[in-house]
Amino acid sequence: MRKYVLAITALALATTAALADVIADRKAVMKDNAKQVGVLVSMVKGETQFDAAAVLAALTTLNDNVQKIDVAASFPKGSDQGDTTASPKIWTDAAGFQAQVDKFKSVTATAAAAPAQDLDALKAQVGTIGQTCAACHEAFRVKKG
Repeated sequence: MRKYVLAITALALATTAALADVIADRKAVMKDNAKQVGVLVSMVKGETQFDAAAVLAALTTLNDNVQKIDVAASFPKGSDQGDTTASPKIWTDAAGFQAQVDKFKSVTATAAAAPAQDLDALKAQVGTIGQTCAACHEAFRVKKG
């Protein structure tokens, strides 16, 4: 009986650690996405000069990050617990969440394939990216305090 309890405990600890790793990984991706969008927003706000090479780099990195999102792997059942702002709605409306992720993949792929060559074009791209992020966050992220 004791071996059984130890085995169950070990399995529970391993599962908890694996879910914590999943949460940490997806938070790191989202943090890097925010960093890339921040580069673009800084130009849109006039805080930094428009730089086509920096736009391309930020959009390429953003798109690479987004294309790697695998909903099943990044948001497995149980990963709504712990240090996360992922909404339980991700798991109750999996199809809606997948549709938002697919839309984000499309938006970033389009932007990376034709990066803005001037500030006005960048404003439009950032607006589209921002709207897509906001829609997903509104529906599928728990608001912080």
